[in-house]
Amino acid sequence: MLDIMNNKKNTNPGYWYAIFSAILFGAATPAAKFLLEKINPLLLAGLLYLGSAIGLFIIFFIQSCFPKSGKNEASLRYSDVPWLCSAVLLGGIIGPVLLMAGLIRLPAASASLLLNLESVFTALIAWIAFKEHVDRNIALGMMSIVVGSMMLSWKESFTYQNFSGPVLITAACFCWALDNNLTRKISAANPLQIAMIKSLIAGLTNTVIAITYGAILPADAFLFFAGIVGFLGYGLSLLLFILGLRYIGTARTGAYFSLAPFVGAGLAIIFLNESVSLQLILASLFMGFGIWLHVSEYHAHGHHHEEMEHDHRHVHDDHHQHEHQPTDPSGEPHSHWHKHKPLYHSHPHFPDIHHRHKH
Repeated sequence: MLDIMNNKKNTNPGYWYAIFSAILFGAATPAAKFLLEKINPLLLAGLLYLGSAIGLFIIFFIQSCFPKSGKNEASLRYSDVPWLCSAVLLGGIIGPVLLMAGLIRLPAASASLLLNLESVFTALIAWIAFKEHVDRNIALGMMSIVVGSMMLSWKESFTYQNFSGPVLITAACFCWALDNNLTRKISAANPLQIAMIKSLIAGLTNTVIAITYGAILPADAFLFFAGIVGFLGYGLSLLLFILGLRYIGTARTGAYFSLAPFVGAGLAIIFLNESVSLQLILASLFMGFGIWLHVSEYHAHGHHHEEMEHDHRHVHDDHHQHEHQPTDPSGEPHSHWHKHKPLYHSHPHFPDIHHRHKH
């Protein structure tokens, strides 16, 4: 048995990918709230993703001008298409439209904190549908976040106007949770390729529908600002989120992504002059406690790796002691089709693409 239990210092980059993804997306929520004063909700959803697609294409173009030796990332395969199309529909088209509709009816700070439900739905779907391991910390953290969300959504008198906002935000969170779990299935492929395709299809679809139904393009300054917000808050954020899925799994990436609503709420209070209520403070405490439970998780035990074959970016660590063919790329990291032999060892780990074993 290979024992690396003593290496408790976690150097997994998935944490940082998820955290920076959360910061970028969190900042986009109050920015979108500001833009909604000038832009049709459906059109804004499209413009944000078009900005994302354009920005990611620029990154792709720059990378292609300076090619590295060897193949660095695995390309999407035909078997990935159903997962990608479903993720685009739910997370790129339906989810953003629901969010924009909810933002019209709610203060940006409250809407931002309600977005914590995305991590709860993400973990539940990962656990129930995809059998991803969820331990006590993750489960208790989800419960705490749900309590905070209920406090934030509570109104003394329930009318359509004050109830529809939280419902729309909750529905958006559910769509994105499904999107997260579907994207997890293809997270071993090139994240830039995935993010570009999702952004382009979602952006064109929402923009064309909005203009068809009479939406008018805003002034150039607002158009440019929407593009910048889309590139940073949706494009780069999505790119980093996919990398998080690859390295720490769906539930944990969603847990760290729970930082996003607090970034959004804080910026809304500072820049949009939104009030700080007792309800908002109490909800923040419950949600903050839930996130702390998520990030304090430590998971290590002896486990088996079954024999498997796949293609993804890797270095030759303990999980990648395989043979190479003359046609395989040189240098590290690189990507090629490779085979994992059965292995038993013990070390801290999360449900990344190599650790989706039973517990």
